[in-house]
Amino acid sequence: MMERRKLLWGTGTLALLAALPRRLYAAAIGYPRLLDGPMIGATSPGSFTVWSRASGVFGVAVEYATRRDFADAKTTAVVAATQENDLCTAIEVSGLQPDTEYHYRIKTDGIDDRNLPLPFRTRTAPDKPRPIRIAFGSCARVQLYPEQPVFEAVAAMEPDLFLWLGDNIYADSDSETAYSALYSRQRNVAALVPLLRSVPQLAIWDDHDFGYNNSDRHNAVKEMTHRLFRRWWANPPGGTADTPGIFFRHSFGPVDIFMLDGRYHRDPPDHPDGPEKTMLGAGQKAWLKRELKASKAAFKILVSGTGWTLAEKDGDSWANYLHERNEILDFIRDEKIGGCLGISGDVHQGEVNCVPWSDKGGYDFYDLVSSGLAQYLAPKFVDQHPEVRLRAPFVRSANFGLLEFHFDPEPRVELSIRDVIGAPASGKPVVLRASDLVNGKQSWRAAIDKDELERRERALRGGSYYGGE
Repeated sequence: MMERRKLLWGTGTLALLAALPRRLYAAAIGYPRLLDGPMIGATSPGSFTVWSRASGVFGVAVEYATRRDFADAKTTAVVAATQENDLCTAIEVSGLQPDTEYHYRIKTDGIDDRNLPLPFRTRTAPDKPRPIRIAFGSCARVQLYPEQPVFEAVAAMEPDLFLWLGDNIYADSDSETAYSALYSRQRNVAALVPLLRSVPQLAIWDDHDFGYNNSDRHNAVKEMTHRLFRRWWANPPGGTADTPGIFFRHSFGPVDIFMLDGRYHRDPPDHPDGPEKTMLGAGQKAWLKRELKASKAAFKILVSGTGWTLAEKDGDSWANYLHERNEILDFIRDEKIGGCLGISGDVHQGEVNCVPWSDKGGYDFYDLVSSGLAQYLAPKFVDQHPEVRLRAPFVRSANFGLLEFHFDPEPRVELSIRDVIGAPASGKPVVLRASDLVNGKQSWRAAIDKDELERRERALRGGSYYGGE
């Protein structure tokens, strides 16, 4: 009798739920909801973007407020999650105050997600100079490293912005299913989730999320991987009307960030170097020059998936595209564009290097390198020699790069590599003033570690960099 009553109660409950309006029925059984996200994307002083992936073909909106109790809440227009876009949406929340904390939550088909009952918070970008902290990294292989504790250290630094420098997944496939599955797995890494929900995320790609290892413009599935990249990241629009790609410029307070696409138009790295060989392609290079000339920012970060120096001669870095790299550095010098520095990834170690363009009438171009966030480390530095190595490479743990900008009493930036618990991994930070990044100013000698200077001078005398005379 008891079992029969239970059965009748269960049947009656289901019948009652089925009779409810669709929206209430969905809420009662836990649908609709998010499968992935939310993730904060591009921000401006008056807006932020929220990416998410729904559990079905539903309308998605963002409810937001300056008060934690949502007493002043507003809701964006509804955006459709469609099968054509794999149920992903990127919703801009606009009309906001600069440098202000906002609380937000997702409404899917008008319903608060029962799996995400608490709101999240983020900030809009500043509209005037203040201290800015930008963290970055590359190389996250979720297949082998599903926990990724480095992101707890990143979150503890409370960055204003996080930049992904490529190999954000290791798809190495021509299957759309493989890319989507790995993007989803990476988005749900437990240590990463809090960072995604609160800190703006911007990204470029490198070979393993563009195609296969060392892939270039001949990648047969680059249109597909381009479409998926745009689907899974909430970047500003990339490319130009006549040049496809993922490159874009993003302003964050008094810092301009030039996110470069080093794959879509890249010539094979083993082609002979010369005026015609390109990593960026003619259209992107012309865009970069125009945007650099137009920038009034105190600092301009040139973001590359692969290193700017000679360190990776046998790889697929700028060391194999020196004519084009030097053209860019000459352009910066000739146009008197101050404040430029580079960051990069790819090499499975942390580095702080420099191209001494002060020797050529310009200023020294720094390259802060971080890799990997969740990838095996490769101590290849013994036989790799950049033009100037400022700190010994770091290969003891996962790592991330940190740029700390200050504007009082004068604009300056501190460059450092941080280890898996957030501790300094490259000795004391390299400190650059904006006044160091102007033509005719040599700064690398004041920035180089004493041991690295001795090794460099020994090598210039014909000795071994890491050995004796």
